[in-house]
Amino acid sequence: MVLKWTDIQELAIALDEAHPETDPRYLNFVDLRAWVLALPGFEDDPGHSGEKVLEAIQMAWIEERE
Repeated sequence: MVLKWTDIQELAIALDEAHPETDPRYLNFVDLRAWVLALPGFEDDPGHSGEKVLEAIQMAWIEERE
């Protein structure tokens, strides 16, 4: 499956599976961006990761945990 920045929910699930020990509430955007770029199947322009996109991914990840 190919993942893009717009696949917010899918990215949150993939991050939760890849980093189960991490509390996403305390993750900074620099690390979050790096982790998204490192996900298997992620194929999008790294330059398209603005603060709003990263915040949406982080919020979806927090919701995924609840």
